[in-house]
Amino acid sequence: MRKASLLLPILLLFLCFCSQPQQELNEVKVRFPLEPETISPVNYADAESLQIINLLFQSLLVVDLEEDKLKPALVTAMPEMVRQDSLTLFTYEIRDEAAWSDGSPVTADDIAFTLKVLKAPLVNNERVKPQVEFIRDIRLDKTNPRKFTFVCDGYAPEMELLTGDFFILPSYLFDPQGLLKSIQVAELSDDLSELENNENLKAFAQEFNAINFKSGKAFLQGSGGYLLDAYLPNQHIVLKRKQNWWGNNLDQAHLTAHPDVISFHVIPDNTTALLALKNKQLDVLDNISAAEFDHLKSDKNFKNDFTLHTPDAYECTYAGINSRLPKFSDKRTRQAIAHLLDVSGMIKASQQNYATPTASIIPPSINEYYNTNLKPRSYNLSEAKALLNAAGWKQEQDGWYKTINGKRTKLTIDVIYRAGNSNFENAALIFQQTASKAGIPVTVQAMEANLLSQKSKAHEFDMFFRSLSGNPFVFNFQGLLSTSAGELGGPNYTGFGNEQSDKLLDAINTADTPEKKAQRLKQLQTMLHDDAAFIPLYYQKERIAINKRFDNAKISGLSPNYDVSAFTLKN
Repeated sequence: MRKASLLLPILLLFLCFCSQPQQELNEVKVRFPLEPETISPVNYADAESLQIINLLFQSLLVVDLEEDKLKPALVTAMPEMVRQDSLTLFTYEIRDEAAWSDGSPVTADDIAFTLKVLKAPLVNNERVKPQVEFIRDIRLDKTNPRKFTFVCDGYAPEMELLTGDFFILPSYLFDPQGLLKSIQVAELSDDLSELENNENLKAFAQEFNAINFKSGKAFLQGSGGYLLDAYLPNQHIVLKRKQNWWGNNLDQAHLTAHPDVISFHVIPDNTTALLALKNKQLDVLDNISAAEFDHLKSDKNFKNDFTLHTPDAYECTYAGINSRLPKFSDKRTRQAIAHLLDVSGMIKASQQNYATPTASIIPPSINEYYNTNLKPRSYNLSEAKALLNAAGWKQEQDGWYKTINGKRTKLTIDVIYRAGNSNFENAALIFQQTASKAGIPVTVQAMEANLLSQKSKAHEFDMFFRSLSGNPFVFNFQGLLSTSAGELGGPNYTGFGNEQSDKLLDAINTADTPEKKAQRLKQLQTMLHDDAAFIPLYYQKERIAINKRFDNAKISGLSPNYDVSAFTLKN
């Protein structure tokens, strides 16, 4: 009976998946391990959301995954840059062909409108807002409605990317009443207290924040090559190609919309997803377990139909400790916990040869910025106990105790992680075993993505395992590690940071040479390592299978590691 009860959820999921409509000839079916939190182009949080938004909306610049290079998307060329004292000007011109879903042209007014949405108070834009804070103003060209200039504070090498790396919104669709028209971008770069009482802004924020981006087809119409066709919660999301997309007429290999249909199927269970792949009910599957991937590599029948890829990913698995809690407030306690994280055991259990231990939030493969003076903490039971003693904990027969704020407190740890992710599950269970050897009781709990996000944002956790995706172009950690991001609802879940680290984060973003940036990034890595609240564990190689009926996958180390819009059917 036990085996039957374990298999029942898998069987139900598989039957549900099999009930989907038959695959169209030029349809690509992709597996999602979980449902996107949102499809908001100004407040997305996870990789699944970003992959969909990238197909619906566009930014000024885009990374060509085939070459891992930054290229023009909505604009004709990379920006012209001019430095003027404490300001830097970036001038762009939008392509003549660029158009919205209704056929109207993308103009500089849309760029200005998007900046207002991203910078405005009261609007749900917390995740993207820090990315554009350095843009103080926009100057529109009076003679050319497609030309504009960003006025930016200071200078940093990655500003070229950041000025072009946010999704552009159609003002006609999101602000038909012109509520933001009278507000200038420059007004949103200074004290915002007065604007919070602006009636037009309040009205716009109320309307924008009320949009349900998962069901609001009317608002998911950008300049990209696809439109949302269907969204069935926790089951599938279907996108259909625009018949007359403006990019079809361009000879630009990095601007594509080839498949007629792209469907994303939510299959939390890895075993079910792999079975669907083998049965050719999926065309693309990533995050395949290392053991299964090795098995597939030796399966001749499978390799007749699928190609396997292992790009070096920019995805870091890390542990987060809630340093706000009194029992974890002493960094020596957190350092002790870090020495109980058996990273080599975690890699062996879930990654085998497909991961690299790291001591830093920077990938070890980026030699110029990775701090080689830091070594990944290894599992060390005696060192962990010594640090606990130094932090004031005393080991008794049934555990570790310390008087905190006049109350005798036992050291226990509750670990949470996203349900359905075997990497996090293995890490949590291995930590539970190693911590028990130190006399620390650990409970582990898998949670659905939405609940995990709620707990993290509300600071209602002891410790978690999560992953962080990055890229080799920009190292702006303010939105993740600043103290302002540590407020309730912000993404700095662990509570890392102080005035000194905030200044360092600012200094990293204003470094005007790669050498200065490298020096400051290495200082930040040292600070993070010593603080031991945000603990990087390893960077992994991605493991992907793609149906051989498709060409032009553009495999890359950058998430999502392939460009599904570029897939072409083989003859």
